[in-house]
Amino acid sequence: MASAKDMLGNINLKESINLVSSIIRGKDNVVKYTFAALISGGHILFEDLPGTGKTTLAIAVSRVIGCDFSRIQFTNDIMPSDILGTEIFVSAKESFEIVQGPVFTNILLADEINRATPRAQSALLEAMGEGRVSLAGKTFNLPRPFFVIATQNPMDLYGTYPLPESQLDRFFMRLEIGYPLREDEAVIIQEDGHYSLAKELERIMDPSEVLNLQEAVSNVETTDKIIQYLLNIAEASRLEDSFRYGLSTRGLIALKKASQAWAFINCRAYVVPDDVKDVFSPVAFHRLNPANDLNGQDRRDFLGNFLNKVSVPL
Repeated sequence: MASAKDMLGNINLKESINLVSSIIRGKDNVVKYTFAALISGGHILFEDLPGTGKTTLAIAVSRVIGCDFSRIQFTNDIMPSDILGTEIFVSAKESFEIVQGPVFTNILLADEINRATPRAQSALLEAMGEGRVSLAGKTFNLPRPFFVIATQNPMDLYGTYPLPESQLDRFFMRLEIGYPLREDEAVIIQEDGHYSLAKELERIMDPSEVLNLQEAVSNVETTDKIIQYLLNIAEASRLEDSFRYGLSTRGLIALKKASQAWAFINCRAYVVPDDVKDVFSPVAFHRLNPANDLNGQDRRDFLGNFLNKVSVPL
């Protein structure tokens, strides 16, 4: 098996990350986290205000990896058939035909998912979890790779349906882009945004190379020391009174996979504790809900302080 460093050079992952980072200015870690989720086979939930670059990021990623891209604008009247597809009668043929929905793509931007009703949300989340869709009694596999970038508006905005905790847990990471730094925003304004630039980015990889990446990441070594560290984190989170509930087993698996991807991106074929620490916040943010008011403390700082109290096995 090729080392992570060799595989990284072969499939141009670093070049892809750098190219997308040139469009999403000043948000290098967000771009790296996005690629970490992609090569882990997971999906991302962005909670952010409109106009911060989420669509530009999704298009940029799809361009550099040579994958098909679709976008669904979620509204309060969207139906599952608008996402998955439906069966229609074709009078000229006097027969029914399956019309596949926009979910049949490689990169799907599910925009403002929390504006849709729970029924529509569940249709997408089932497709994410199963990697296939049932239509008219037939099962259709979704294209591979299949990567969902979902966005949701902050809960204090009008017309939102919050995702239940059990559905939030199905997202690999929760991220936010946020406002750019002043100097970066000046460039973005001067160039009228980078949306059009994202659509013209050079193709660096193709879908088969992304699948090879996912296979390589799954082979990144996680020693017993790392597994014990993950278990220490889980146990501490389940005993911590500040959280409503601790990390689930699915959350631990996501943390392990994210750590493997982070090690791979950093040209290593094995996971170290710092990899776990680096990906902990985006993996745990939507899984570890505070039981009480944080008294103005930033939630990421709160999670960081918690993690600092968990011992790393020697």
